[in-house]
Amino acid sequence: MKLHVGILGATGAVGQKFIRLLQDHPWFEISFLAASNRSAGRPYGEAANWIESIPLPAKIASMIVQDCTPVADLDLVFSGLDASVAGDVEMAFAQAGIPVVSNAKNHRMDPSVPLLIPEVNPNHLALIERQKFSEGGFIVTNPNCASVGLTLALKPIHDAFGVEAVSVTTLQALSGAGYPGVASLDALANVIPFIGGEEDKLATEPLKILAPLETGSTPEVSTLQFPISAQCTRVPVLQGHLECVSVKLSSPADSEAVRKVLESFEAPAEIRRLPSSPERCLQVLDEPDAPQTRRHVGAGDGMTVSIGRVRPCEVLDVKFVVLSHNTVRGAAGGAILNAELLAAKGLLHHRAATLAAQGS
Repeated sequence: MKLHVGILGATGAVGQKFIRLLQDHPWFEISFLAASNRSAGRPYGEAANWIESIPLPAKIASMIVQDCTPVADLDLVFSGLDASVAGDVEMAFAQAGIPVVSNAKNHRMDPSVPLLIPEVNPNHLALIERQKFSEGGFIVTNPNCASVGLTLALKPIHDAFGVEAVSVTTLQALSGAGYPGVASLDALANVIPFIGGEEDKLATEPLKILAPLETGSTPEVSTLQFPISAQCTRVPVLQGHLECVSVKLSSPADSEAVRKVLESFEAPAEIRRLPSSPERCLQVLDEPDAPQTRRHVGAGDGMTVSIGRVRPCEVLDVKFVVLSHNTVRGAAGGAILNAELLAAKGLLHHRAATLAAQGS
């Protein structure tokens, strides 16, 4: 028996990516689509401007879009809502006893809400204990699309050598702005050196994700304190966020040692067994001109983060280039992997525990 899941913000770009990735999922079945009042009450095929590269599934096209109000018989909702409305709507679902896996920024830095990358901080799910909702209700978030690639790359480095400072410049795809996104006359043959709010997320989110969980009477995460200097740009590519990263290490290490820890990093065994987990969450490429957005963004069906050009840094200690798929690993795919971990741990309702037992 599959878990019944809903998608909030189903007609938007992230909502559509959820629909595509959840087709034929072994654990989850879409049973509820919700969006704004202008879409509610209409068949999805009429309400949505479908922009995915595969045809809209007929079953989804015929489903009636609902408003964003909690309903019974949902094991989980994925939120692809815009931040302008996500906070209150997600809270209403959690208060109604429905788990929420959110792609929005609203609750990410709440000390009781896990900001989750399963390969990095699965133990942060203990923070759910601090949320005071109806039985079964809680909120789990995935990071900003640019934070995901950076944090996955920093994880093995921080574990092995410690990190004292980071400087990162991003070259972010147009799809990160949603649909219709950036105006064509701004995007074509141009680079825009500003993305509102993005630099603040890059400077803060990795510090929460990489922080150790303090277990006491109440689980707690105290964010790390090393500085992250971020400059974010929008570039005319469709998918893929490229990041040029320099890192100051706490313990001396040359670039070859850093490369080796990146290359040897693996997700915990419990994560590798999840349906959406790639064979490798990090891959280190040897070509001098890699990673490239067009060639490597689809690695691991968009769930693998690619790293290249690992070399000494003249200002800090080591520098490298990171590439991640912003709408898969950095949005819908990352949220689905989070939900799979919740299901495997039996946190989604009794049917999730049954599925986990069947998969073990």
